[in-house]
Amino acid sequence: MSDNAGALASQKARFEFSRLLGLTLIGVLLAMFLFLSWKTTTFATPGNMSNLARQGAIFAILALGQTFVIITAGIDLSVGAVASFITVVVAMLIQSIVPGIAEALAVVGIPASAANMIGLWIAILAALLLGMAIGAFHAFGVVQMGLPPFIITLATFTALRGVGLLMTNGSTINVTNDAFTGFSRGEIFGIPNLFVVVIVVAVPAFVYLHLSKYGRYLFAVGSNPEAARLSGVNVKAVTATAYILSSLCAAIVGVMLASRTGTGNATQAIGFELEAIAASVIGGTSLFGAVGSVWGPLLGAFILATIRNGANLMNVNSFWQFIITGGLIILIVYFDGLRRQRR
Repeated sequence: MSDNAGALASQKARFEFSRLLGLTLIGVLLAMFLFLSWKTTTFATPGNMSNLARQGAIFAILALGQTFVIITAGIDLSVGAVASFITVVVAMLIQSIVPGIAEALAVVGIPASAANMIGLWIAILAALLLGMAIGAFHAFGVVQMGLPPFIITLATFTALRGVGLLMTNGSTINVTNDAFTGFSRGEIFGIPNLFVVVIVVAVPAFVYLHLSKYGRYLFAVGSNPEAARLSGVNVKAVTATAYILSSLCAAIVGVMLASRTGTGNATQAIGFELEAIAASVIGGTSLFGAVGSVWGPLLGAFILATIRNGANLMNVNSFWQFIITGGLIILIVYFDGLRRQRR
């Protein structure tokens, strides 16, 4: 009973800390909005807000997936390469199989628009399943082969970039499907579709991480995997789930990127893994494991997007964006270390 009470108290303390940090991040984001609205005439315009939402959405989902892995005290350096690779895969599928599926369905009387959408969904689901398979490979390397997460995901980062370049011969695949490329520019009740995707992903992620026993297992593994194992937690399965979810989120981002840019390119998301880690850390996820939330990385991603957007509008040298981001990471990791010492 005492162990259960201690676990519940620890979980409550983590939740309270994450909620307080979340409120702080919201305050920071609002302060940035007010400052940039005052300093520039274009920041608060509907067009720029829509653009900001689309920019932040890409990194928000990537950071959310990264958070699952970091909570287990791991890391996933492959998410940028996975997203890039998925842009190639989904672009190739859309250009090659969707027209054929649409023609076959049209023969049996299905309208062309509906047949096209069915073909698109088949291509998208295939790309997402491939992303999950990549995550399962990472999980196998970590939990079965005992490889450090840094090594296995770095190897995948390099390999996927090479495979993508081989598949495209180093060129870019243009997507000519208007329904697919138009999705990223569309809106629902004035809300950009890409931001709606963030909501669709974040809601089940919140339920999983904060309202289910599996989320508690994730924190337990990140805190002390041996103690979690002795408590009956299937540490290998929980760890594997984190890597699969991370790659699934990266695959979703790959589909979103292909829709937004209208291209499949093996290198277009390279470097996004650093943005994802930064957004997750700024959102309060501890690189030491066992601390994190769903709302933290989402807010962290939009803080970074706002810094980038505001700097561009104010004609600030883009190099300062990297300096500011690096400074934020150092400060947050430092204070996280102090918090851990006081525990």
